[in-house]
Amino acid sequence: MPEFSRMTINRLISVLKEKRMNAIRHLMAASCLWAAAALADPPPNYPFVNFDAGLKAARASGKPIFLYFGRYGCAWCDHTNKKTFSDAALKTLYSDHYELVYVDAESGRRLMLPSGERITEAELGVRLQAFATPLFVYMTPQGDKIMQVPGFKTVQDFRDFDRYVRGGHYRQKTLSEFLGGQP
Repeated sequence: MPEFSRMTINRLISVLKEKRMNAIRHLMAASCLWAAAALADPPPNYPFVNFDAGLKAARASGKPIFLYFGRYGCAWCDHTNKKTFSDAALKTLYSDHYELVYVDAESGRRLMLPSGERITEAELGVRLQAFATPLFVYMTPQGDKIMQVPGFKTVQDFRDFDRYVRGGHYRQKTLSEFLGGQP
């Protein structure tokens, strides 16, 4: 068995301590990034509220609910926020005619369904099959689902969805039929 000098052993211990400290620093940095990223953000300057507040407001106002499922790190959510929700006319249209609700599809925040059942935002996402974000769900003021549309959408798409929902066309036609066969 080879013999090691005290200096070699001390140097080896020093290297191991430094590697351990570097690992701890990386772990702390990752933890800080995760903590800062724990919540997803709705589009800026829109009056989005949580699910409970939005359902209560919709029942009082009679306005339909526009539910936006997003999550931290969703590149398409960010793209939608910047390219579509930055349109001032769209902001006015949706702020005036809908109760705007934002839900973090990965959140453990608790909410109450119209039935009185308490679940988390993430569980609501599972029930509505929000397996990819963004997902937009239109609901009646009572909280019944009218329709849902996944993925990036343009300003014109949201205008079409508004005409379909607020015009009550969903009662007689599918969205595809309403749009004349256009997806």
